[in-house]
This record gives sequence, structure tokens and C-alpha cells, in this order.
Amino acid sequence: MVTLSPEMIVVLMFGFVFIGVFLGYPLPFIVGGIAMVVGLVALGPEVFALMRARLWGMMSSYILLAIPLFIFMGSMVEKSGCAEGLYHGLYLAFGRLRGGLAIATVLMGTILAACVGIIAASVITLGLIGIPSMLKRGYDKSLICGSVCAGGSLGILIPPSIMLVIYGPMAGLSVGKLFMGAFGPGLLLSGLYVTYIAILGFLRPDMAPPLSLEEQSVPVSVKAKALLLGMFPPLILVLSVLGVIFFGIAAPTEAAACGALAATLLALAHKRLTWTVMRETMYQTVKVATMALMIGWSASMFTGVFLRLKGGEVVAQLITSAPGGPWGAFALVMIVVFILGFLVDWMAIVFILVPLLAPIIPELGFDPLWFAIMICVNLQMAFMTPPMAPAIFFLRGIAKPEWGITTAHIMKGIIPFVGFIVLALILCIIFPDIILWLPHHMIKF
Repeated sequence: MVTLSPEMIVVLMFGFVFIGVFLGYPLPFIVGGIAMVVGLVALGPEVFALMRARLWGMMSSYILLAIPLFIFMGSMVEKSGCAEGLYHGLYLAFGRLRGGLAIATVLMGTILAACVGIIAASVITLGLIGIPSMLKRGYDKSLICGSVCAGGSLGILIPPSIMLVIYGPMAGLSVGKLFMGAFGPGLLLSGLYVTYIAILGFLRPDMAPPLSLEEQSVPVSVKAKALLLGMFPPLILVLSVLGVIFFGIAAPTEAAACGALAATLLALAHKRLTWTVMRETMYQTVKVATMALMIGWSASMFTGVFLRLKGGEVVAQLITSAPGGPWGAFALVMIVVFILGFLVDWMAIVFILVPLLAPIIPELGFDPLWFAIMICVNLQMAFMTPPMAPAIFFLRGIAKPEWGITTAHIMKGIIPFVGFIVLALILCIIFPDIILWLPHHMIKF
């Protein structure tokens, strides 16, 4: 064994992670491999016992059972056909407004966020359904791309969210309370996006024109019926998951099972439940859940070795000694999370960073729940800021050649929406009850 100082451990472990990321190696192998090599050098055979303990901790975690169930639910919702009816209802309801279709896209993303929990399904569904309608009516391509990426990314924040399911066990927080705390910022972001699109449509009608007079002449009763029919399936899903949590009927894991069953029944009701759909849904569930848990195990190994070699003490000292006191430390953490979001997958950020931060946050005097949601809101930017930027890649992947959408359109379109995430962070600092009011006034978990 080789004796290494805690400072050297921090430099070596994080330095090699960034080198591996820039070289393009798969993240679980980078993080897990570095943990194994450094652990063998500094700890010797003890690292194998740590590896087994961390693996068993992942396998025996009851709350993490919700991950494959929520992924199954989101995949089944994507294939169930209920999104088309929802978009049609919103399309008729808001089509009279300038920018109404982009507003409908963001609102649909908000509603889907409460049904899906993974951004891949949200962005792909919004893109395939919303983009052709907006292009047909002359919407600006940058606005189209920005509204799809921003609306689709809400799925990782608004409950039920895979990010929150993972964050809770890592920080020792109630997933139910995290769900309730995330609603305020999620709806705030949705409101900011809608307000921006409405103002832009008013100032620049050429970028976001309303529907034609013929389309606007649809009777109010027809619009109301279409909207109610479109809202009914998502409402069933929301009640089957969030309703049973908020009213204390079930914990998040059992609620995830309820949501998976409800999504399957909705697909059956829409006559979309075939063996092909079931097979594709199961395949996607296994693929995404396995990736998440592989990242989780390797990151848990990394964190275990890092803490065992006293690297956590160095990180704690660095953060607590930041100029400006607790708020200086908060700003430092937010900047680090923002920068990491450019380079590293959000799962690795949560699995690695959160266990290091969790013991420090109470010492700084912040509410751990508020701090957790602030990190999750910050990570919203990671989905739209390259080079990682999964929302951009999902949209680019489904963009058909005849649409004429380029990466430049997507990049230009996301800039104002990233700015609104920063604004939401500022508002949550000024008004912390945006996050804390619902968890403090709803049923305690």
C-alpha cells in the first residue's frame, strides 16, 4: 500500500475522472476503474470488501426499486397514444394566441413531466408531435427547438422524477418530501417559459403566429371537450402516482408500481398494448435502469474510496472556507454543479457529489431539502448545455431532414430558456417557500 495525502487523493481521483471524460470513455468504467486502482494502491485488499458492501447496498435499497418502475411507466406512456389527444386539446385551447402552439408544447411537457419522469420520452414525444404543427404554421425554428427542449427537460424535475428518486437515498432525504418540494420550482419554470413565449409572440408575431381564422372558429364546446378528453389520461396517471404519495396511501416505490400498472391500462384502453410495444417497453426499461444502476454502483465505489481516504474532509474544508460565509459556500457549490453539468452525466453528479455535500449542508445552516431542490433545478441546465446536453441530442436525433432543423437552431433556441433557469434559482433564493411551502404544509412522511 502507498500512503497518499487527502489532498493528493482529491487531485488524483477527480483529475483522472475529467481526463477519462474528455477521452470519451464510458462513465461507469472511468469512475469505477479509478476507484478500484486508487483503492488498491492506497487501501490494498480492503477495497474488495468495500466494493461488495457498496454493491449490496445498491441491491438491497428498497427505494431504488422505483427506478425501473418509473422508467417502465414513462416508456409505456410514450407508446400509449395519450400524448396525441393531450396535444390536440391544448392546441385548440391556446391556438388563438400568438405563440399558442409553443405554449401548448411547454404545457404538454409540464403535464407529461408528471406522467413520465425521464426526459428522453418527453423530448421525443414533444418533438414528434409538436414540431410538424409549428413548422406548418411558420413558427421560428429556434423557438420551436427551445420550447421542445425546455418543456421536455421539465420531466426530470417535476415529480415523479428519476433524479429525485436517486437523490433521496444519496442524501438521506424523504423522496416524498423531495417530490413535494420540486413542484414549486417545476411549475415556476413552466410559467416563466410560457410567459416568455407569450411576450415574444406579442412583440414578434412573425416568429410565433396564431392559428388561421378557420382553425380559430372551432366552437368552444368542441375545444373544451377535446381538452377534457386529452387531460383525462394524464390526470389518471398523476393520481395513481402522486395522489397515493401525497395522501399517505403508499410510499414512492409502491406508487411507482401503481403508475406502471396505470400506464399499461391506458395503453390497453387506447388499443396500443401489443406484444411489440410490451417487448420494446421492457427492453428500454432494462437498458436505462441497468445504465442508471451501473453508474450508481461505480459512483458509490468512487465515493466510498474517496471518503475512506479522507477526501471528503478536504472537500468539506474547501467549501466551508469559501469567502462570503454560508452563501459563498452555496455559490461555490452551484458553480461547481453548473460546470460539471457541461461535462458529466447528471447521474454521476448526484451519485458522487451528493454524498460528499450531505454532511456539510446542515453545518452551513441551510435546509437540506431546499438545498437539494436547488441542486436539481441547477441540473436542469445540464440537459441543455453542451457538450453533454441530452435534450439537444434527443431532439437532433429525431429531427427529420425535411424539417430543416440544424444544431445551430437548437443552440440558439435554448439560450433564453437556460437564462430562465438561472432566474428561477434566484427567485428560489429570495423566496425559499417556493420550495418549502408544500412539504411543510402537506402530509408528513
